[in-house]
Amino acid sequence: MKIQIDRSRCEGHARCNAILPDLFVLDDDGYIDTDGFDVPAELEGDAEVAAASCPERVITVVR
Repeated sequence: MKIQIDRSRCEGHARCNAILPDLFVLDDDGYIDTDGFDVPAELEGDAEVAAASCPERVITVVR
């Protein structure tokens, strides 16, 4: 599974980071610091919850 992120639309709520800080890393200003990443199999469920927590829906789960 992969995560894709539209950083240009991130508003910095950091809900994804609160759920899974090791994968959803923030920059110094509190915004998501990546365009995407591969999700380890054991973290897929948590990554889906974190993606769904984004109020702007800038996080996409790709299978």
